[in-house]
Amino acid sequence: MDIMGLIDRLEDVIANGRKIPLSASVVLQEHKLYDIIDELRAALPDELKQARWIVKERQEMIDEAEKERNRIIEEAMIRAEAMADEREVVKLAERRAHELIEAAQAREREIRLGAEDYADEMLANLEVNLGKLLTAVQRGRDRLQGRLER
Repeated sequence: MDIMGLIDRLEDVIANGRKIPLSASVVLQEHKLYDIIDELRAALPDELKQARWIVKERQEMIDEAEKERNRIIEEAMIRAEAMADEREVVKLAERRAHELIEAAQAREREIRLGAEDYADEMLANLEVNLGKLLTAVQRGRDRLQGRLER
């Protein structure tokens, strides 16, 4: 079950607890609360694994772009050296190598920025979900404390 569903279940257990007459206190079934808390703990690592996976994927995309850039640069240099005998051919090769380098760098930037945007979006979603979870847990605790203090 997802985290938000578990939080909803936790709120239901609290809301449906047996009211103590003439007080604001509620009797809760301890085992139900502990079961839901255990499920919440089990669900959290999946969210964290997902965030780690996103960061790993981003790094792999950046590494791949850098390898591609290096391969293209090396290829351009080899071609330029092979054509060094003729003046016009050398100029053309240098111009082409420069274009390849620029293209590789542009592609690397594009892949890196895309990976960073993707990772940022996934982490932002995770942040929102965790914020909702924290708010719901705090609300539940506040309800419990408010009813227990009265």
